[in-house]
Amino acid sequence: MKRSKEDYIRYRFKRAIQTLEDAKYLADSERWNSAVNRLYYACFYAVQALFSKKEISSHTHSGVRTQLSMHFVKKGIIDKEHALLYGDLFDLRQKGDYSDFIEFDEVYVKALIPKTEDFLKAVESLLSD
Repeated sequence: MKRSKEDYIRYRFKRAIQTLEDAKYLADSERWNSAVNRLYYACFYAVQALFSKKEISSHTHSGVRTQLSMHFVKKGIIDKEHALLYGDLFDLRQKGDYSDFIEFDEVYVKALIPKTEDFLKAVESLLSD
């Protein structure tokens, strides 16, 4: 069965929402590093949906970060605060996944959740344009 571009966009954004829910579950279980990982991926999947809609490609996580800034932040389409969150989550995920003795804490991680929700809402509004 051939899938359309719209199917892919819906799939990626749905995955973003589900991954955000996973992050909340992990935070409730006090799995802070894993929650940060899921928060990053929630944003990443949402941006992949957006890139698909706008026919922008990127093959690396760093490239996604760069393309987001170039095509959406610098043009004033996405708020700079959202791009900063994306960049911070990218860096935090790297540290949490690949560095030793990095432990995020409850206050820090729980503050990231509503910011990630806002990020996803901003992307969702662009997907419905």
